[in-house]
Amino acid sequence: MSILLIITILVLVVIDQLVKHWAVDVLQPVGTMDFIHFGNFKIIDLTYLENDGAIFGSMSGQRWFLVGFTSLVVVAAFVFMLMSLKRSKLLATSIMLFVAGGIGNLIDRIRFGYVVDMFEIKLFRFAIFNVADICVTIGFVLVFIYVFFIEPKIEKAEVKNE
Repeated sequence: MSILLIITILVLVVIDQLVKHWAVDVLQPVGTMDFIHFGNFKIIDLTYLENDGAIFGSMSGQRWFLVGFTSLVVVAAFVFMLMSLKRSKLLATSIMLFVAGGIGNLIDRIRFGYVVDMFEIKLFRFAIFNVADICVTIGFVLVFIYVFFIEPKIEKAEVKNE
């Protein structure tokens, strides 16, 4: 299972980097293009953005702090992912998504000094994000589900079996 998680991390990082490469080559010159819409009702546009900060542009200009912090979090999460395999495949998969997203954005920070974002939700004003951010968000939701709904049942079963 650990090999599968590592391969999945690599695949997700490659997908993230390919989409970002496309955004730099194709999207950057035009700025914005329609993506998903129904008639004149826009759902998602593709908008090129260089984010030199963290979430929602916070900590803008703190490149090396963000590189260092993200590196530490990715390494710690990777170790925790491997340790959590015996406990729960869902938890390990959730953490794998964090690691993949962290590596994808870390590559950008080291290479460019900023993260390339491109997905803009037009239904409501929201941040512009990328594939790595999607991985981190899904990982967070799955960890939330695990911690609040699954882990309590596992602990209850363990206490019952003692």
